[in-house]
Amino acid sequence: MSKFELHPDLERDGIHLGNFQLSRVLLINDSNYPWFVLIPEISNTSDTIDLAPTEHTKLWEESRLFSLAIMRLFNGDKLNVAALGNVTPQLHIHHIVRYQTDPAWPAPIWGQHPLTPYSEQAIKEVYNLIASADLDHFSPAT
Repeated sequence: MSKFELHPDLERDGIHLGNFQLSRVLLINDSNYPWFVLIPEISNTSDTIDLAPTEHTKLWEESRLFSLAIMRLFNGDKLNVAALGNVTPQLHIHHIVRYQTDPAWPAPIWGQHPLTPYSEQAIKEVYNLIASADLDHFSPAT
């Protein structure tokens, strides 16, 4: 089996917050939205159908736990969860907390506004918020 490597697009745009048993959690560096991705750390996967049945179940359980936490932590109006992969082929599941007041509402966020990077302080605040959440089987990045 080949070693897992994060796709360069995700490496460039993401900030590692921690890991579940299966998935790495990244904060996308766009302060317009609380936007996260879960990436199963399994080589050569581009779609959820590439996962073994137990991996598939684990991914969606991690997604459910993370979704509940971020909606509680960020008090969103709507949660968008999607696995697209048309541009970045590595399997990754977007989790985007949406607000009726966000810059792209009600449209999808893609292509609406340029990414607005977080400040270092804001990254620390999001990290601390996620790290303080009571998420089963989640280990914050060090």
